[in-house]
Amino acid sequence: MARILITSALPYINGIKHLGNLVGSQLPADLYARYMRARGHEVMFICATDEHGTPAELAAAKAKKPVAEYCAEMHEVQADLAAGFRLSFDHFGRSSSPENHKLTQHMAGRLKAAGLISEVDEKQVYSIADGRFLPDRYIEGTCPNCGYERARGDQCENCTKQLDPTDLINPRSAISGSNDLEVRETKHLFLRQKAMRDQLRDWIKSKKDWPILTTSIALKWLDDGDGLQDRGITRDLDWGIPVKDGQADWPGMEGKVFYVWFDAPIEYIAATAEWAHANGLGDEAWERWWRTDKGAEDVRYIEFMGKDNVPFHTLSFPATLMGSGEPWKLVDYIKSFNYLNYDGGQFSTSQGRGVFMDQALSILPPDFWRWWLLSHAPESSDSEFTWENFQASVNKDLADVLGNLVSRVTKFCRSKFGEAVPEGGTLGPREEKLVADLTEKLRAYEGFMEAMEVRKSSAELRALWVLGNEYLQEAAPWSTFKTDPELAAAQVRLALNLIRLYAVVSQPFVPDAAQAMMAALNCTDWSWPEDVGAALSMLPAGHAFTTPEVLFAKITDEAREDWQTRFAGIRT
Repeated sequence: MARILITSALPYINGIKHLGNLVGSQLPADLYARYMRARGHEVMFICATDEHGTPAELAAAKAKKPVAEYCAEMHEVQADLAAGFRLSFDHFGRSSSPENHKLTQHMAGRLKAAGLISEVDEKQVYSIADGRFLPDRYIEGTCPNCGYERARGDQCENCTKQLDPTDLINPRSAISGSNDLEVRETKHLFLRQKAMRDQLRDWIKSKKDWPILTTSIALKWLDDGDGLQDRGITRDLDWGIPVKDGQADWPGMEGKVFYVWFDAPIEYIAATAEWAHANGLGDEAWERWWRTDKGAEDVRYIEFMGKDNVPFHTLSFPATLMGSGEPWKLVDYIKSFNYLNYDGGQFSTSQGRGVFMDQALSILPPDFWRWWLLSHAPESSDSEFTWENFQASVNKDLADVLGNLVSRVTKFCRSKFGEAVPEGGTLGPREEKLVADLTEKLRAYEGFMEAMEVRKSSAELRALWVLGNEYLQEAAPWSTFKTDPELAAAQVRLALNLIRLYAVVSQPFVPDAAQAMMAALNCTDWSWPEDVGAALSMLPAGHAFTTPEVLFAKITDEAREDWQTRFAGIRT
């Protein structure tokens, strides 16, 4: 039994995420966690809401709520949606937790002691009306390059020119609209990543099995242009983790907080501590996952994320852990994803374009979404959601292949033999070939799941379902029954056991359907079919079952057209 630590990128707190966010980290991480548990391994699957930074403050202000109250409410919303999609986190924490405050401050103190923190005086724009320093993106004005009147202080989205706030003509606060701005000096802390460049490069290059997408992004940040730069880890904000040197005050840093991208990855560790404390366990329970001097030396640690998060997880977070000088567990494998686009364009949170998690669950069960998203995961390149493709995939794969097999077998058995596994008859060469073919496909499926090849795994799973359908077509127990009811009984007995096998191996992809199949079969044995032949005789003659409701209702053209129109515009 292996010990596997799994983290998925933390969803940001300011709003409900769309399907592109879901498939970029949390959903494939859940697939892998479910599979590894099914194979008998010890799994710790951790996620949390990422709650600090200016966007959280602004979202709270827009909602007319104190930021702490807003974040608490949105955490519950996101936790409920995660449960709705059957994401099987061992703990879904909060980056604002006391555990993360303590650990982030501890890490900063360790980095300071190691000489890896520098104090830098910077000039930043201060809004007198807002009473605060403004991050570059919260300063708007006219672009000096193209004349666009709503250019931001970091970039003009019209002509894409990189800008500094002082470049803007008639700059104003994006928060209040005030142009009563001035440049003030402020001191910030920087993580001296540049000093760790060689150490980070050696570590990244030692990861021979990482996806090309992950490694190429990391090395680009490490070596392109001027190479890896030191990174600011503090901000002039009210909401966040106060800057401290461990438990001590940090002179000159009063009123400042740690930058959200410094504390967010540390929350992976802190959330595991939250899990331990929530379950009445001591620190040793979480330390055995994260400290190599406390038992984590035999842990395999996998991170799942979209490609935009790769630089922080291959450079900044490892620099924090390495630089602390403490024996923290470093990631073993980073599974990164490209982007999922929406129907000829991009998902857009600001424009409400595309399907968001709450909307998805309001129109269809989670298995429909899980299957399509995972079977079209943007692994080697960006992929695109279209309603036509979604409808075809659900109807053909789930309804016609898996759902149809379950329905045909259980209904036929009920009509000819009653609602119990029939007895009698012996199986022959056709069934031996089925066992051999199933075994070959199952081993391929296992291999792709181990390797986190999501789309290939889904293709092999579908191929397993197809084998059962082809067997039924050839054996045709409904015809055999007329001439040899004993043989038909044996074929149906095999097919009922095949439904159980499908439930077990399909559970990582479609957990609700798998549960429904097992409930119909009156079976609670979820043991993995290491020996396919033995698995196909697990339910004995006489074992009672019920005929389930339709597992997957087909999507009609009318419904598809309605949804296509409904989710094309502005989210209300």
